Amino acid sequence: MMISRLNQMFDALHQQQKMRLAAAYANDSHTIEACYHAVQKGIVDAILIGDKETILKTCDELSIPSTAFTIIHEPIDSKAAARAVKMILDGEAEILMKGLISTEKYMKAILNKEQGLMSPKAILSHVTVIENPAYHKLMIVGDVAVIPAPELHEKVAITNYLIETAHALGIAKPKVAIIGAAETVSLKMPSSVDAAILAKMADRGQIKGAIVDGPLALDLAIDQESAHIKGINSPVAGDADCLLFPNIESGNVFYKTNSKLTQSNMAAIVAGALAPCILSSRGDSSETKLYSIALAALIAAHKK
Repeated sequence: MMISRLNQMFDALHQQQKMRLAAAYANDSHTIEACYHAVQKGIVDAILIGDKETILKTCDELSIPSTAFTIIHEPIDSKAAARAVKMILDGEAEILMKGLISTEKYMKAILNKEQGLMSPKAILSHVTVIENPAYHKLMIVGDVAVIPAPELHEKVAITNYLIETAHALGIAKPKVAIIGAAETVSLKMPSSVDAAILAKMADRGQIKGAIVDGPLALDLAIDQESAHIKGINSPVAGDADCLLFPNIESGNVFYKTNSKLTQSNMAAIVAGALAPCILSSRGDSSETKLYSIALAALIAAHKK
């Protein structure tokens, strides 16, 4: 099943084995509400780790039965994150989720050298799936939140994560656009050189499972008319599934523009760890967090 809208993930997940989710410091209403809706839809079993009294009170305020969850009392946020990570390592859960805890503490638990979720030389990257009403398909983008200025080997990893996410969404041969300021290669813009290298690596089978082209300016990647006017003949131009941004500034601006000005729906995970890790903002809506849970569940199922 190829997924073209985020809400289609729920139907796809009904055909998969239900996953177990461990939510780190799940004291806030958005996390609890998202987990409850995910449980109600039958896509996960949710384990809430945090201050039990706060969780029970929040459930009561939301009219959500606390019996829908397994609740583990850990009132200290860093310890709650460590407990959630341990549950992944012990095979008690397949998905990690960030609750009302800072990104720094959450990531510290994931990156812990002795009891974290990182394999040697693994690279973490943020992958976002955007449903923009003005675009004809989902956009899978990276990196908008983790790697500030990715080097070439990190861009290879990010590209592979984008492709893996596309495959989990049922896109057999995703089209990956390596984004730059223009479609030409210039030594004055190192990112354009990286883009050309990535495209050639894909041509020669060093990056598999996708059609990769770049550098492509954003308009060429997502607008067929712009590609036609500029005379760009590429299977990716105007029809990209995945967008690799050259740095965190450009990626984050794109993400925030979609989030705040276009009424786009979002789902996001951190890839590269031993399990999908949901890294939504503490201010994200429960709907965004629900879609992120569904995306993580799809990726976890795809890895099995």
